[in-house]
Amino acid sequence: MENTDGFIPLHGGYRNLLSYQKAEIIYDGTVYFCNRFFHKYDRTIDQMVQAARSGKQNIAEASMASATSKETEIKLTNVARASLEELLIDFEDFMRTHKIAKWDRNHRLSKRFDELNSTPNANYDTFKKAIEHENPEICTNVMWCLINVTSYLLNRQIKALEKAFLEEGGLRERMYRARVNRRNKK
Repeated sequence: MENTDGFIPLHGGYRNLLSYQKAEIIYDGTVYFCNRFFHKYDRTIDQMVQAARSGKQNIAEASMASATSKETEIKLTNVARASLEELLIDFEDFMRTHKIAKWDRNHRLSKRFDELNSTPNANYDTFKKAIEHENPEICTNVMWCLINVTSYLLNRQIKALEKAFLEEGGLRERMYRARVNRRNKK
């Protein structure tokens, strides 16, 4: 919906974005995972936690920046996606070096993940039993699945942002339209 009284659109609201909600679960799960599986001074902890944090924080920052810059919103959303890709590779490295198999789409626990993932208003507690499971295969695969789902959501979000930009334009175009609309009302 266009704001005909001004040119700054509604912005923020990132806590309502499914991508942000999933990224928050990923961050919390990554902190737990790293504390559990890596030695206290292992540099991998900092790398993985910072990648998870960057994913979450850049979604929030992109949402806030959307008020005045669609370009910044798109760039930061892509940074979030790239950070989560880095984290995904870290989890894949862990799986490969610990000889943990990735679940395929037909694996019974992959199907259970899909059930949990479709829970409305899912949070860390929704996945806690799986993330904190004693079997490393379960916790690692759940984190891997969460990151893949969030990356998919971010890909869709970027496509939607691109479409919105093409249809609505950027800040300067909104400023011009608002000024013309105000002039026409007088």
